[in-house]
Amino acid sequence: MHCALASLEEMETALLLVRPHVPETPTSTHPTLDAELGCRIWLKHENETPAGAFKVRGGIVYLHELLKHHPDISGVIAASTGNHGRSIAWSARRLGLRCVIVVPIGNPVQKNEAIRALGAELVEHGSDFQSALEHSRELAAEERLHPVPSFHSWLVQGVATYALEFFRATPE
Repeated sequence: MHCALASLEEMETALLLVRPHVPETPTSTHPTLDAELGCRIWLKHENETPAGAFKVRGGIVYLHELLKHHPDISGVIAASTGNHGRSIAWSARRLGLRCVIVVPIGNPVQKNEAIRALGAELVEHGSDFQSALEHSRELAAEERLHPVPSFHSWLVQGVATYALEFFRATPE
C-alpha cells in the first residue's frame, strides 16, 4: 500500500485526537551524551506514553478514523511482534472494541504479557511475522474483525505527532 508522509496540517489534526489520551511526553537533554558526542542531544521520552511506546499515537488516530468511516466495527485484529500490538490493544480498549493480536510463536514473553495487559486477546501462530500476519487475515475473515495493517496513512499521521511535539519542544 502506498502511503505518503503526513503533512503539517494532518499532524496537527492528529494531535487533537491524540492529546486527550496521551499527554505531551518530556523532551530533555542528556549531559553525558552531550559530552560524549560533542554536541547537544535532545531525547523524547516516548516510553512515558500509556502504552510505553510512540506507536500508541498511531493506534489512537487509526481507530478513531476507522470508527468515523465504519461505526459498525465491533473488533479489530492485527499481527505484531510488540509495539504495534500494544498500540492497537490500548486504543481498542479505550473505544470498547474487541482486539485480537497475533504474534509469532516464540515472541518475547514480556511483549506478549504487555499486549495482554492492555486488553487484547493474544494468539500465537507461526514461526515468523509473515505467518502471524497471514493467520491474522484468516481470523479476520472468520471472526468478522477489521484487519489493522502495520502501515497506513492514519498510523503515520498519529505517530508523526511525536515529531511535531519534539520539534516544537527543542529551541534549536
